[in-house]
Amino acid sequence: MTITQSHRTDESAQVPNTAEDILRRAREAVPFLRERAADIEAGRRLPEDVVALLRRNGVFRAAAPKDRGGPELTSVQQTELVETLATGDVSTAWCAMIGMDSGIYAGYLREDAVQEFYGDLDTANSGWIHPQGRAERVPGGYRVSGHWRFGSGSTHCDVLVAGCRVFKDGEPEADPVTGDPVHWRVMVARPHQYEVVDTWFTTGLAGSGSCDYKVTDLFVPEEHSFSFQVPRRTGPLHATPDAILRKMSGVPLGMARAAIDHVRDLARTRTDRESGAPWTESPRVQSTLARAEMELAAARASVYSGLEAQWAALERGSETTARQRTATALARYHAFRSARNIVSSLFDLAGGSSIYRENSPLDRWLRDANTMCQHAVAQESILELTGQVLLGGESRSPFF
Repeated sequence: MTITQSHRTDESAQVPNTAEDILRRAREAVPFLRERAADIEAGRRLPEDVVALLRRNGVFRAAAPKDRGGPELTSVQQTELVETLATGDVSTAWCAMIGMDSGIYAGYLREDAVQEFYGDLDTANSGWIHPQGRAERVPGGYRVSGHWRFGSGSTHCDVLVAGCRVFKDGEPEADPVTGDPVHWRVMVARPHQYEVVDTWFTTGLAGSGSCDYKVTDLFVPEEHSFSFQVPRRTGPLHATPDAILRKMSGVPLGMARAAIDHVRDLARTRTDRESGAPWTESPRVQSTLARAEMELAAARASVYSGLEAQWAALERGSETTARQRTATALARYHAFRSARNIVSSLFDLAGGSSIYRENSPLDRWLRDANTMCQHAVAQESILELTGQVLLGGESRSPFF
């Protein structure tokens, strides 16, 4: 359900507007999100009270720039915010990660369009940006048709974007900036302008409401569209298009942290079935938990060190090196894959008790882990693309 700006006016003064306050509110929300996690999954979307919580805690405004009155969290801070929320509920963190793109996308639009779509800093964004749709150029804009998948948060968003390939007179139009044969533009509209198709019956991330959506012959004015090649703002959040991906690692990192903490709590009261020894004294349990902590620490260090180095270079206005461009992509891939390994090993450690949904969150985390690893950022193709860049080749991805 879209919450109108007028409905939120009274709450806006209460919304935290610094990184410190937003992160503190996120930590305070974790127990509530854990209590709601089963209901979120069962409902296959974020309930209104959870969306309202994210909104009033400043999550959706996280990337809004300071000169528009926003907190302008760095990529590191955004990742930490998502990671914190994921320790409470993974689907909520996933939707938060997508929803806070509003502050980034606004930096690609003309000011009148920014005010129309993102004038409220607490706007929740959603949409699939890859050019799955078709945008036929017409006077004043585009006629858009298409069917998009993975509209995470489409069940509660205020703005729904859609990636399109541009055509003119029925022929593909080349990108006017790069000369690439595909002119990729992102169309910005309201969710009610599309038909949302409830296809979200999935293994994991079930509560994210990542439904399909489609439209035929929707007119989108030119000023309500953008290209990642032409940002209208400067600074690290708009210097490279990958800003929308940088915070993604927070989801698997937070999930893995929650899973380790859960099993550590279990270990205080459980005994080994075969030996009768307390879990706290079992070498098998000790080594599994130690290995999980080690893998998480390594993955987390890689993510945050890469983001910090990239941010510093972009703040200086320096040209990023091939290693810097690929480091964040590789760390992201590694975070997703490592988190799945961690959760899987803990699921096995806990044994038969893991499979009962009502009694063990490990079942949900394992399904969430497997589902999120099907995202493009966690696929083997990332290794091929980054390896090509590291060996001196040209990137085939706009994101590194």
